Amino acid sequence: MNTILGQNEINLLINLILSLFAGFIIGSERESRGKDAGISTHSFVITGAMLFTFLSSVVDPMSTSRIAAQIVSGIGFLGAGLILKEGSNVRNLTTAASIWYAGAIGMAFGFNYRLIGIMATIAAALIPKIPHINKKNPEL
Repeated sequence: MNTILGQNEINLLINLILSLFAGFIIGSERESRGKDAGISTHSFVITGAMLFTFLSSVVDPMSTSRIAAQIVSGIGFLGAGLILKEGSNVRNLTTAASIWYAGAIGMAFGFNYRLIGIMATIAAALIPKIPHINKKNPEL
């Protein structure tokens, strides 16, 4: 009996849905703060990392670490392009970090570690809610 969707396709579909949902959750928080990298960017990064990871694990399960290393460096390059330094002020550092973190979430989904990806997405939604400590006034 031939089926249209095999186990790989079902896993890919589930991972795709989870990746898009995670990108929406993280990206909507960044957009709500007026940042350039929002829903689309985070969805692309998470989904792209998931696809590269998933495909590498299906095509050549013995060499997934090579693809993973390239994902990390490629996303680091994207994040570096977001960071702006004006005098002593640094802008978009948190957005760059969220892009890098999003890649890790995509890789978790790509390796079918769905619970880790979901927990990391929840953490990403909670991290921006942590109160900031005034770094310019060490007495606080």
